[in-house]
Amino acid sequence: MSDVSESVPVSAGPPAGPQGATGGWSAVVGYLGGIRDVVVLEMKQRLRSRGWYIMLGIWFFVIAVVTWLTWLAWNASMEARRSTMPPSALAPQDGAGSMIFEVVLAFVLLFALLVAPALSANAINGDRAGGTLAILQITLLTPGQILWGKFCAGWLAALAFLATSAPFLVFGMFQGGLTPGHVAVSLLMLAVELAVVCGIGVGISALAGRPLFSIVVTYLVVAALVVGSLISFGLGSQLAQGTVLANSPVGRGVLYAPVQPNQQPTEPAQPAYTCEGPLVEHPAVRTERVAWMLALNPYVVVADAIPYPDRSGTAFYSVGMIEGISQGARSALAGPEHSYLCANGVPQPQYLKQTTPLWPLGLGLQLVLAGLLMWLGWRSLRTPAGRLASGTRLA
Repeated sequence: MSDVSESVPVSAGPPAGPQGATGGWSAVVGYLGGIRDVVVLEMKQRLRSRGWYIMLGIWFFVIAVVTWLTWLAWNASMEARRSTMPPSALAPQDGAGSMIFEVVLAFVLLFALLVAPALSANAINGDRAGGTLAILQITLLTPGQILWGKFCAGWLAALAFLATSAPFLVFGMFQGGLTPGHVAVSLLMLAVELAVVCGIGVGISALAGRPLFSIVVTYLVVAALVVGSLISFGLGSQLAQGTVLANSPVGRGVLYAPVQPNQQPTEPAQPAYTCEGPLVEHPAVRTERVAWMLALNPYVVVADAIPYPDRSGTAFYSVGMIEGISQGARSALAGPEHSYLCANGVPQPQYLKQTTPLWPLGLGLQLVLAGLLMWLGWRSLRTPAGRLASGTRLA
């Protein structure tokens, strides 16, 4: 953070910290007032920077280009389908909305994971390097108020980028195939993921002595959540070998009800295969034992939280990229008993219902990580400091 050129706002009422509070409610109001003062000070510094508005403009332009290219790609694919397929074979739900929504959502989450560390990972040690952190510490502000104020300021800055991309998600909804619930849940989960990354960045910023080091470490932690969780799940799956009881699937012809114009068959008259023969143990990967590693991935958390239509009774269906991530995560959580053909002698469904969500586990683990770093950061902000690293600037 750049050098503070303004004095810390002082409330006209009781001191910002709980020291001057006489009752429980007054203590809460005073504590929140101190957090508000830090947030106001931080936001004034950010809003005065021209680079802030340039970054928002670039963000808006990139998301607009991604939306436009996705819409063009969908139109091209539909033209190719219309030239090779009869009109009765085209499903009525085929619209640009789902494709635009999922592509834009994936890009927004990617860019958010890249921007949020830059907005929060130098919140504390940036002021320490500029010699302005000590000015806050000698006021009536407590370490918790300083920490939470920095976190809220970084989160609000990140939410500004999310608000800039929200119109494109709404545009995808109006293109068909989506409901307002999709957009609302997606924006909510994106905001929560931004809060997690900002909490990680602020905590590391309070622990690290140099801004560059804290930014790099925060990006490494985010990369570990996005890429490292996939690598850990893949390696852990190789160690989670087991068996499953199953017999042999025997395929047969499937009869469907007559197809009406612009409709697809939904219920087969007969199952696609039957399970015959004795139950035999087959080698299988017990993915349910390591599914918690996959749950740490921010993409899995966001994708699994979105409500999708129940496709378990449909004969033909297609899922997009985001819904495919959710199905893959739920398949890993279900294990071979619900994903292996003819497991326990029962034909297993191809589409898994959203009965056992994985995202609460992943979000809970992320919050534990962010909370731990925030707590360690709070300990490092307490004064008087017992021991400081060599070269640490005080004022």
